[in-house]
Amino acid sequence: MSVVQILIVDDSVPWQRFVQSRLEAAPGLKVITAAADGSEGVQKASEIQPDVVLMDVSLPGMNGIEAARQIRRISPGSKILFVSMLNELDVIQAAFEAGGSGYVLKWDAGRDLIPAIGAILLGQRFVSYSLAGWHGSSNPESKS
Repeated sequence: MSVVQILIVDDSVPWQRFVQSRLEAAPGLKVITAAADGSEGVQKASEIQPDVVLMDVSLPGMNGIEAARQIRRISPGSKILFVSMLNELDVIQAAFEAGGSGYVLKWDAGRDLIPAIGAILLGQRFVSYSLAGWHGSSNPESKS
């Protein structure tokens, strides 16, 4: 099995480091690079065509929703997993409409991040277990 190449798009360097250390402890996952805003994320996605983009919603300049729309056009093979503090249903819906395959709340990342990546790579939709009641959720354990 090949290594899953990951791009992190988040403006918090401590968060980027946390995610990188968490993911690189899992076999088969490799963080290739990180970007601090939406525009830089789009540029890097275009250059490296990552397997997975971990995208924050709240970013300086271009937000994560718009960046995801652009990444879907320039890197159609990349799966986009939103990882955000925002748990408003309209934001989650907008993330999926922009081309996201999953949505993980940052406070659930320790538990949900690696399973979410696995699910989206298999073509499944993933939503944090804390959001299992969300109507768009299709997690096996959710009550949709």
